Amino acid sequence: MIDSKGYRSNVGIILCNDEGRVFWAKRKGVNSWQFPQGGIDCNEDPETAMYRELWEETGLKAEHVQLLGRTRYWLRYKLPDKFIRKNSMPLCIGQKQIWFILRLVGDISKVRFDCGEKQEFDDWKWVDYWYPLDDVIYFKRKVYKKAMSELGDIIVHESVPVDAKGYLTR
Repeated sequence: MIDSKGYRSNVGIILCNDEGRVFWAKRKGVNSWQFPQGGIDCNEDPETAMYRELWEETGLKAEHVQLLGRTRYWLRYKLPDKFIRKNSMPLCIGQKQIWFILRLVGDISKVRFDCGEKQEFDDWKWVDYWYPLDDVIYFKRKVYKKAMSELGDIIVHESVPVDAKGYLTR
């Protein structure tokens, strides 16, 4: 779904382990790493899209993770001109994202990359929490910093209040 301003609705996923390290995935066929993310389908809410994308991109299901929180608002980034597909309509100039932070509670051996229609990743590793800010493609760094800054407190402070759905309530 692309809104009237040209932003595609999307979810981003920060998956952490009990040590606070995060799941860092390598895009298939290239040396480019990122968090799992993906588009929100028509008539799909962000949380439903997040679980669908989690499964399509990592093979993990809802029972393998604990939802810790999400960003309060949409976070946006614009694509550099060279990445905009000028011949596609509606024109997409960037993404607006709701970011989720999850904790792995299931078996990490369940990770697989062949669940979606198109395989996005071909490798992954656990990295220190802030490592992605220096490694992700340059035009995503600001949105990563915003999402990670907002959601990082959740894994640092175990006593953060959450509502019945597991969302941050502060």
